[in-house]
Amino acid sequence: MNNLSPLKTTLLIALFILQQANAQKTEMNLKYPETKKVDSIDTYFETSVKDPYRWLEDDRSKETEAWVKSENDVTFDYLEQIPFRDKFKKRLTELWNYEKYSAPFKRGKYTYFYKNDGLQNQYVLYRQEGNEEPEIFLDPNNFSKEGTTSLGAVSFSKNGSKVAYSISEAGSDWRKIILLDVDSKEILEDTIKDAKFSGISWYKNEGFYYSSYDKPKGSELSAKTDQHKLYYHRLGTNQSEDKVVFGLENKRRYVGGYVTENQKFLVVTAATSTSGNELYIKDLSNAYSELITVVDNFDSDNSVIDANDSVLYISTNLNAPNKKIVKVHLKNLSPENWVDLIPETENVLSITTGSDFFFANYMKDAISQVMQYDKSGKLVREIELPGIGTASGFSGKREDKTLYFTFSNFTTPSSIYSFDPKKGVSLLYKIPEIDFNSEDYETKQVFYTSKDGTKIPMFISYKKGTKFNGKTPTILYGYGGFNVSLTPSFSIRTAVWLEQGGIYAVANLRGGGEYGKGWHDAGTQMKKQNVFDDFIAAGEYLIEKKYTSSEYLAIFGGSNGGLLVGATMTQRPDLAKVVIPAVGVLDMLRYHTFTSGAGWAYDYGTSEQSKEMFDYLKGYSPLHNVKEGVQYPATLVTTGDHDDRVVPAHSFKFAAELQEKQTGENPVLIRIETNAGHGAGTPVSKTIDLYTDIFSFILYNMGYKDLHTTIKTSFIIPA
Repeated sequence: MNNLSPLKTTLLIALFILQQANAQKTEMNLKYPETKKVDSIDTYFETSVKDPYRWLEDDRSKETEAWVKSENDVTFDYLEQIPFRDKFKKRLTELWNYEKYSAPFKRGKYTYFYKNDGLQNQYVLYRQEGNEEPEIFLDPNNFSKEGTTSLGAVSFSKNGSKVAYSISEAGSDWRKIILLDVDSKEILEDTIKDAKFSGISWYKNEGFYYSSYDKPKGSELSAKTDQHKLYYHRLGTNQSEDKVVFGLENKRRYVGGYVTENQKFLVVTAATSTSGNELYIKDLSNAYSELITVVDNFDSDNSVIDANDSVLYISTNLNAPNKKIVKVHLKNLSPENWVDLIPETENVLSITTGSDFFFANYMKDAISQVMQYDKSGKLVREIELPGIGTASGFSGKREDKTLYFTFSNFTTPSSIYSFDPKKGVSLLYKIPEIDFNSEDYETKQVFYTSKDGTKIPMFISYKKGTKFNGKTPTILYGYGGFNVSLTPSFSIRTAVWLEQGGIYAVANLRGGGEYGKGWHDAGTQMKKQNVFDDFIAAGEYLIEKKYTSSEYLAIFGGSNGGLLVGATMTQRPDLAKVVIPAVGVLDMLRYHTFTSGAGWAYDYGTSEQSKEMFDYLKGYSPLHNVKEGVQYPATLVTTGDHDDRVVPAHSFKFAAELQEKQTGENPVLIRIETNAGHGAGTPVSKTIDLYTDIFSFILYNMGYKDLHTTIKTSFIIPA
């Protein structure tokens, strides 16, 4: 090169750049599987809507099975070409491999805790008696050969001598409940089948309450489930003899029941949607007592958090959007007789009980503040936390002398602390030994302005010393729905992203619960566009402040967050380079016809509700807004074939629509995990594989050829 003229050198470099660009374009010139179309048309308020991929809703058909296989073949062939994919998997595996513990809890004569040695697919439940060595009590890694059967709810009888626990197979929301003798670990009786969206709550040592639907006609993974029922199972009887406590005469989509700690009352909650519930109680000391109505409408969220023989303590957002605690005497239970015990404040409240105290965990701009109150409502103390982040726990039995809580944020792994509720002293109980130096990273909270002038908070995490020049790979994550709050928490996958020099941003959008019911309602039904506007504004803020640019921005969300990024990419295809809609709600005209989807109507409304609502939903439904002639970002749709919450047909149809209409070279792929559901209980091995592919796809489509460099390869030419 030293003997070449400057002109020849420039020409050779230009030729090399062009060759590399063409090579990459050839790699990305994908041939998608043929996806047939059918003449399926629905009519809404005299408007005809085509649904050419309706056949993909049949999750049991051989045709759908063949389509899934062919799509996965294309997707994994593409992913396997990414040169640093193995490096990503190696680092994720290395960082994941550390011991993880839960806080301990005492039941009967044993103390229990959950532990994962590092790479076990499922957490193991251990127990110990006194100072003896802990022993394995339940190991779900042995429930199935592939590690795809997970442990759900675990509930002990009043004296701790018996246990009932639920399991999920292949990620399904349908559960089985198994009963054991605690000492011998022998199965006591036949397995309870077909529980769903269910807790397990014992009455003394005699039996327990659980919830279920009748098995639907057709596919149990996608057919509509609409009538939830609360059952009581008495030990020693057959499941067919279980008594329906609630749900026969009063048809509700979501019904739950639990026994108060003093074993005096059964509390029943009933709802038609995911927001607002009726509240009932039953006096269990009287075999002939009837259910007594406490709240007879769905205008507020209500739960009994404690009780004595004559008074109920209730958490509610009735006339208190940020929630409060009230008490009411059993003789006059109606809301007009409720007396404020812990009044509403400007910050959102969640409550736990333990050691005969109330612990009020407030969210102040999505950050935890914890106050301890006695049963009279008197403030005992503000609990000093280890830092700025998320604290959870402070729960236990009345007789517990020590309580536990966990603390974490985006850069600090979750640590466990013991707490003496009498003295107010916290001590570090367990800290993880992980190969990640939190001191090398920082998180800042910013407030940016959305389209309508609303201030929205966002957390931005990155490696200290990062130069904000618009060229840093950035993931923007959001949810924005169902009153869900995104608070600072540590995840191994995010840590690996930060290690590579990436930025990770989390926006607290309207529709969530960060600022109470008003914040939630501002992102529902005819106001849903606020959520998308908030997210788009978050991306624009990151670009304006030069944290990143469109060429280096990825947007990511799951479930309702999958809807978020699907709507964002169809409204603003220029905003981000890469889009990851995970297990997304993407067909907004038909979501309510599958499994329990009708219960989401409080947030979304339905296409059958009114012409105005139909027009609004159709106006943003990701499936119905993919247009011909548009270059959409590089897209990796992800779902599970056993997802019976947000059925995979949403993702199947959206991917088919995108593949048909995509313009330009950006790939549109769908990654369909087999024997996996909506996410809960997913084996660690599958989780590592999934995030290996997501992060590799993101960086590869931003032009990276290796990890740990943050150097943009010079041969990427704008399309």
